[in-house]
Amino acid sequence: MYKASVNAAEPVSIEITPAGIMLNEQPYAWDLSKLADRQYHILKNDQSFSVEVLSIEAATKTVRLKINGHIQEVQVKDRFDLLLEQMGMSNAAAGKVNNIKAPMPGLIVGISAQPGDVVAKGDTVLILEAMKMENAIKAPGDGTVKAVKIQKGDRVEKGQVLIEF
Repeated sequence: MYKASVNAAEPVSIEITPAGIMLNEQPYAWDLSKLADRQYHILKNDQSFSVEVLSIEAATKTVRLKINGHIQEVQVKDRFDLLLEQMGMSNAAAGKVNNIKAPMPGLIVGISAQPGDVVAKGDTVLILEAMKMENAIKAPGDGTVKAVKIQKGDRVEKGQVLIEF
């Protein structure tokens, strides 16, 4: 069970069952074809959609998509997020930030945070180029930058600490 919200709109429930995908407890029929890495074609109700995955931010569980030329931001919550939310613990876990790690190997092409800077959740703190795409790495919560462990032009590995709070 998942919940997804597009551009901060009302979330929809998504369930993947052996019979197929259920969207708000209703069967969802579509034809999905992968064209290339991060590029897809979808047919739904005789309408054609061209979809490109622009970025995936694992820390914030946010996916940026370009659908027929329009950028959409999708926030996803899995069953663990939903359980924490039910228990009233979602804000406690999201509020504390220790560090930002590289979500994938790549090249640092921009840094916008310096030690001592106060950042808010969602602020872009650096740009990581991976697979010929620039990915904005954002602060997963509010905090003060303690140390920046990388410099512009550095190559980083997945899981490497980039910024400490």
